[in-house]
Amino acid sequence: MATNSFREDETLKHTDRKKIFVRLIRYLKPHIYEIIPVLISLGIAVGISLVSPLLIEYAIDEHVANRNVNGLLSAAGIIVVLGIVYIVFVKIRMYLMNKVANKVLLDVRQELYEHIQTLSFSFFDSRPTGKVLARIIGDVNSMKDVMANTITNLIPNFITVAGVVVIMLVKDWKLALGTFVSLPILFVSVFWIRSVGHKRWEDVRKKSSNLTAYIHEDIAGISVVQSFNAESETKKTFRELANAHRDAYIKACRAVDLFGPSIDMSWAISSMALYLVAVRFLGYTDASVGLLTAFASYCGMFWSPIMGLSNYYNQLVTNMTAAERVFDILDTEATIVDKDGAKELPPIRGKVRFENVGFTYDEGTEAETKVLDNVSFEARPGETIALVGPTGAGKSTIVNLISRFYDIQKGKIYVDDNDLTDVTINSLRSQMGVMTQDNFIFQGTVRENIMYGKLDATEEEMIAAAKAVNAHDFIMELEKGYDTELKERGAGLSIGQRQLIAFARTMISMPKILILDEATSSIDTHTEMLVQKGIQALLKGRTSFVIAHRLSTIKNADRIFVINGGGIQETGSHDQLIAKRGAYYDLYMAQFA
Repeated sequence: MATNSFREDETLKHTDRKKIFVRLIRYLKPHIYEIIPVLISLGIAVGISLVSPLLIEYAIDEHVANRNVNGLLSAAGIIVVLGIVYIVFVKIRMYLMNKVANKVLLDVRQELYEHIQTLSFSFFDSRPTGKVLARIIGDVNSMKDVMANTITNLIPNFITVAGVVVIMLVKDWKLALGTFVSLPILFVSVFWIRSVGHKRWEDVRKKSSNLTAYIHEDIAGISVVQSFNAESETKKTFRELANAHRDAYIKACRAVDLFGPSIDMSWAISSMALYLVAVRFLGYTDASVGLLTAFASYCGMFWSPIMGLSNYYNQLVTNMTAAERVFDILDTEATIVDKDGAKELPPIRGKVRFENVGFTYDEGTEAETKVLDNVSFEARPGETIALVGPTGAGKSTIVNLISRFYDIQKGKIYVDDNDLTDVTINSLRSQMGVMTQDNFIFQGTVRENIMYGKLDATEEEMIAAAKAVNAHDFIMELEKGYDTELKERGAGLSIGQRQLIAFARTMISMPKILILDEATSSIDTHTEMLVQKGIQALLKGRTSFVIAHRLSTIKNADRIFVINGGGIQETGSHDQLIAKRGAYYDLYMAQFA
């Protein structure tokens, strides 16, 4: 499989940023009734902020100029009360919007997680697990600020700027134009940030994803790292990836950090222009102290929201790449899906038939690898088929196609004469059991791990399944029996004990078709002898496909398929193939020589 490792930057299909932004904001739509109080609070706060300078102008020109102390105190009292009301509504707005943003964040993460569950093995084969985790956790978290600040910052700042412009033009258009003279500097800054910042923050996300992927891989393989005394090498690799992330981050910050100084410069120029126009063109007689004071306040009110908008834009540039990465996965179509009109697979007997099946990994790419070519066979209900052959011959591919973990590219596969592509995936897999050499043990109790195979199973069914595979005795010797808490991946249990629990989990589901993919390869000889009776109980009455390199484990199979060269090279029972002295005989004798 062609894999994107932690040393390679991910490639993204770029989407128009306006479309990404609109798509992001759509997540707020289901919460519109919760946003309405936010908008009301926003309107009250913005209204107060726009009115306050007019009150100051009135207080100066009417009360200060006429030495009306009582009138001045009354105006001051009104301004103080409005200030308190303003603060209260700003706090209410921020609290309510953050509450909504967290709900939206949960919606996005849930949607992303559920979509990932539908993706085929080929999606996970092509990238490290850590890069998937980076999108579910880090990238989704980065989207929160954009959604929250769209309501709490973008809208009020935009309304404030628009309101200030209107008021200033109405009050005195010459002073207003003087205030806006430095806007071209701001527009140039925005254009530069827009063209450079997005690419740099995209690079930051890629380097962060590489780092997360490596950390996940290193921790998952810590036993190998320590056993080979490779800590110095992993530290070196970590330092390289961390430095690459740091350098990308610094480079991105250098771009967006120019926004603030450019706004400060524009603000200073507009303030000087305001007083220059007042003195040079209007004269003191035409511009009252109250008017100039109000304009000075409005000048601050104009550029302060502009600063807020610039910070929002920085966040937008920074976090839009995160949204783009999240949507990149959401837009990845599941290749293994039910076709229109797919029917439920009825209870099956277990007949499996391959007709001229072909399969190629990475078809149409440079890494194209053909593993199966015109494979045909039929497994009868209750029959045990063993698949042997060299690594990469296609044994696991055959059983993965039966489970529809990969879709069929050529030919047909039937279960009880039902074409696999005509039935729903859930109804197929619910009647199958799959065991591998690395069965995952979840963090939780023994009981929860076994009943994962059948969530509505009774206590009696659970114990019966454990006894059938000879797991009951060792489970009862644990500290709390079936209620013993297990660590992630079954740490603290032997490899054999983990496999026995996995056998019990498969047994409890009572599958009609059973797949054992190297299921006993990790078990020592003593444990294997213990579990063989359980395996025979598991195989009884079920159509079974057993992949095993340890040929002693499949001697009792009804038929053995030797897979090589893209197809079935030999078929027969153990005795028949030994007597034939062909490929199976050579494999068997080489193993026991």
